[in-house]
This record gives sequence, structure tokens and C-alpha cells, in this order.
Amino acid sequence: MAKKGKREVPAMSTSSLPDIVFMLLFFFMAATTMREVDPLVTAQLPKAHEITELDKKNLVNIWMGKPLVSSSEDKGDALAIQLNDKTQEVGDIQNFIGATTATKGMEPTQIVVNLRVDKDATVGKLTAVKQELRKANALSISYAAMKNE
Repeated sequence: MAKKGKREVPAMSTSSLPDIVFMLLFFFMAATTMREVDPLVTAQLPKAHEITELDKKNLVNIWMGKPLVSSSEDKGDALAIQLNDKTQEVGDIQNFIGATTATKGMEPTQIVVNLRVDKDATVGKLTAVKQELRKANALSISYAAMKNE
């Protein structure tokens, strides 16, 4: 009753391998978010005990920190303000808020301005930014911070 000959392991079917590869590819394409804005300033955020996440739909970020690339036209101020992909002056914040609310289709009172301010920033520059936000009628302000561990 014994079979003569060698027993061979059947070949593994690779017909479903392309389907699996494409499913993984589409998953990572859908799950990955690309950075919308390249950082032009470095901001070491202060530490905080209680942190909550904000809804990103009506969120506008303003960075204030040390510039990554120092320009030859430095005016002695060590801090720069980044609005989207450009470093700009405090006076440009009103135009930035107006353009952002127009593209998002919201009123300035509906957006939340998230200030990502370096922990070594001066109060005078921060107050100037807040005054410009007040003039632009963007009254909801949030401060970004790192979790204190």
C-alpha cells in the first residue's frame, strides 16, 4: 500500500499577491497626510499640563520663532512670523486672515488662530500680533504647547 516516489510540496499560489500589494499601497496613500506648510522658523513650544486637540477644519496656524535662514536684511529682531509659506511682518496678518477666511468660506469670528510661539518670544511682539488679529476680527486664539511629562 505504500506509494512509490517522492512527495513534493505543492507550489504556493501567488495570484493574489498583486491585490494585496495594491491594497497596502492604497491604505498608506489614504492614511498618510502630507505637510501642507514647510517650516521657515523654529519655535520651541512651552510645556503645559493640560492639552486638548483642536478641530483642524477652522484652524489657522501662525508661527513665531527664530528664522531657519537668516536674511541679510535683519532688522535686529531675532523673531520672525511665518504665515503659510512666507515669513512676513506683523502688518501682513490682517491680509492673511482675510485671504484665509475667503478661501475657507468662513467669517473671521468662526476661525481659531493657533499661535505657535517660541518660548523665548518677547511679550511686545506677541502683543503686536494679537492686536493685528483683533483688527482682523479673529478673536478666537489658541496657544500651542508641548505636553509636560
